[in-house]
Amino acid sequence: MIRGLLFDLDGVLYVGSQVVDGAIDAVERIRSSGISCRFITNTSTLSVDSLLHKINSLGFSISRQELISAPQVALHYLNQQPNPVCCFLLSDDVKQDFIGFQQSDKDADYIVVGDIGSAWSYQLMNEVFCCLMNGAQLIAIHKNRFWQTDQGLQMDIGGVVEALEYASNMKAKIIGKPSYDFFRVALSSMGLQPAEVAIIGDDIDVDVGGGQQAGLTGILVKTGKYRPSYVEASLIKPDMLINSIKDLPCILKI
Repeated sequence: MIRGLLFDLDGVLYVGSQVVDGAIDAVERIRSSGISCRFITNTSTLSVDSLLHKINSLGFSISRQELISAPQVALHYLNQQPNPVCCFLLSDDVKQDFIGFQQSDKDADYIVVGDIGSAWSYQLMNEVFCCLMNGAQLIAIHKNRFWQTDQGLQMDIGGVVEALEYASNMKAKIIGKPSYDFFRVALSSMGLQPAEVAIIGDDIDVDVGGGQQAGLTGILVKTGKYRPSYVEASLIKPDMLINSIKDLPCILKI
C-alpha cells in the first residue's frame, strides 16, 4: 500500500514556468487522501527560498518542510565534515545557502559542482582539475544528463562531472537523485519505509531507477524530458508508466 509519494518537480509538476495540466488538482487530491507528500528535486540553480517561491507562485501550496532539494542535502553533508574549506561552483542564488562555510578557489577540501550554465570554460575546468589533483574531493549536486526547458532539451552537468572524474581518476560523491542517501533523507522526513513510498518522475534514470534501487515504487510520466526511444533503450523498467500526473489520483483510486 502506498502511504507516501515523492514528487519530482520540473517535468512532472511544471516545465519551466508552465504548470502541467491538472497537476495542482492532482496534488491536492492526493494530499486530501492522507498520503504523505514530499517534493524533491536535483535543481541546483535556485536556493530553497527561491524554489519554494517559484512553486507556490505557480499555484501549488507547499511548505518548506515538504521540499527536499539536492543542494540542501549537500549542505547537510558539509555540516557533518570537520571545518571544511569549500569551492562552490553554484549559481549566485544557491551560494547564499552556503555562505557560512570557509571558501577558497585554490586550497579547497571540497569542490561542490552544480549548474552554472555558460560560466563553464576550459580554464575553469582545468582549475577544478588541479584542485582535485591536489587532494580536494569532488561533490556533484547531481549528475543528470539533460533536462527539459521551455526552449527544449538542454545538456545538464552530468557531462562536466564525468569529464572531471575521467581527468582526475576519481569518483564524485553524488548528492542528489539517484543517490540512496538522498532518498534516505526523504524517507526519514516522512517516517516511512521504502516499500510504502512511490516516486513519480520524468527521468527513467535518476527518478525511477534511483527510487527502485532504494526500494521505492517507480512511476514514470510521459511529460517533461520523457522520450519514448530513450526509455525503450533503458534497462530500467518503471513499475508504472502514465501519461501525466493528472492521471495519478485515478490510478491510486483516490
